[in-house]
Amino acid sequence: MFTDYLKDFRISILLVLIVALIVLDLLFGGPHGLHLGVEFIGGTQVPVQLEHSVNPSTMSNLLTILQERLSTFGLKQITVEGIGNSEVYVTIPSVSQSEVQSTISVIESQGVFQGIVNGKEALNGSGLLSGSIGAAQPVVLGSNVSWAVSFFITQPAAVRFSKVVFGQGNQPLYMFLDRPNNAMLLFNASLFQSATSAGANQTGALQAMQQATNFGNNTIPIEIYNPDLSNIASVESFFAVNRGRYQSVILPRNSPAGIVSNLTALNYTLRYVTPQNLTPIITAAITGQSQQTIVDTWPAIGLLSAPILNPGITNGSVSQSYQISGFAPQTLSRTAQLAYANNQSTQIASILKGGALPVHVIVGTPTTIPPTLGSHFELISVIALIVAIAAVSVTVAVRYKKLFLVFPIVFTTMAELFIILSIIGLIGTIDLAAVAGMIAVIGTGVDAQIIITDEVLITGAEHTLKLKLSNAFFIIWADAGLLVVAMLPLLFSTTLITIIGFAESTILGVLFGAFVTRPAYGAIISRHYSKQPA
Repeated sequence: MFTDYLKDFRISILLVLIVALIVLDLLFGGPHGLHLGVEFIGGTQVPVQLEHSVNPSTMSNLLTILQERLSTFGLKQITVEGIGNSEVYVTIPSVSQSEVQSTISVIESQGVFQGIVNGKEALNGSGLLSGSIGAAQPVVLGSNVSWAVSFFITQPAAVRFSKVVFGQGNQPLYMFLDRPNNAMLLFNASLFQSATSAGANQTGALQAMQQATNFGNNTIPIEIYNPDLSNIASVESFFAVNRGRYQSVILPRNSPAGIVSNLTALNYTLRYVTPQNLTPIITAAITGQSQQTIVDTWPAIGLLSAPILNPGITNGSVSQSYQISGFAPQTLSRTAQLAYANNQSTQIASILKGGALPVHVIVGTPTTIPPTLGSHFELISVIALIVAIAAVSVTVAVRYKKLFLVFPIVFTTMAELFIILSIIGLIGTIDLAAVAGMIAVIGTGVDAQIIITDEVLITGAEHTLKLKLSNAFFIIWADAGLLVVAMLPLLFSTTLITIIGFAESTILGVLFGAFVTRPAYGAIISRHYSKQPA
């Protein structure tokens, strides 16, 4: 008896889809089975202070950029809310500490991209085609794991690039993200020693570092102090002389208290970085018949990579395709290298796609927020759902005086709910808006089942089952099409972010209902009540 139903492809498709989603939920659903929103599992709130007050237009632009950045970065649910004219709250579901720190890095980045050759800007963010920016999968090359972000630039930007790099074959193209302005570097000589690990002597390493920081009137000076502070007088004199020209100093977190107090007295803004980020990665590049020492990566100044310009693109030819690439630290394990490479490319791609922030931001201390609804709400929701489905099933069974109808109604309604929950919980987040959409879809699903039942059981005998079902599904598909069209403006809204989940769950539910669960329901009752093929 049961195998007779399986012979119908509409029922088989539904069962196969359910099994596939169960497997995906087990593999990728996370610790909660599915990705739940802040309302259910709590989350992390990150306060963001703006450098100065902004007008409503600038605030709206800032919120849109942050929303696009963080959504691109892969967060399942994100709420970006402006508070007054100088503060923003970013709220995400409970995530690991490493993900919180990655999120903060994305927020903090100003998003200004520059490509510099021989002290001149050849590329900038305004020339990037945001739709072309893509993060490549990490590639294992022996003991190295590489990462890459590719992009295209506009034709005017390509022409400008060809002019700047003309005759600069075999020179590095320094690609920066948020290169500091009006800043100086304070270096501990011991860190400087570790920067020469590529085999270059100190003179060659310092020249490479100076070349990487060279940019016309915005060159970043490098000052080095000895661990025993034997040259402290000259260091303090250097900063005193440049007090009016530069505004900030980038220095290691463990800098001597005397130097810190002196810089503070000179009214410099101090930007602390870890020794690892302050230490440049220096490599020996083979260019033509010679070898030169270059800085390939330098996190403290936002240097992402420094590819060598092929002489073939420095002869005036115009190209619109480029790539930022690099390697994960070899000191990490292979698993950690892959994670680092994937995070690096994803983070850079999301920042480039989001664009530059219109105002500098300062990220505060993240705080944990409890779930507003929690497990009790989940239990109440499940109970309410069961009661609702049971009530609808009994009502339909009494209406048509057919007890058998209870099973297909309950089965297809639960299947439709499971499909929506699984898909939203895998590709997005189940939040309040998504739940509201699911409730709306269940209501339309019951309406569709009544339409199908009316056609099969009540319409005159002169109609064949195939014609009856055709009449029913003409109405169902027309309703589904109208509902999808009505939801599309909400789905692509940039101002009504909080109700996008409602549009997503409604559209998914309507589409899977119209083409999977409701045809399966029609197949079940048509096979049961008539021997005539549907």
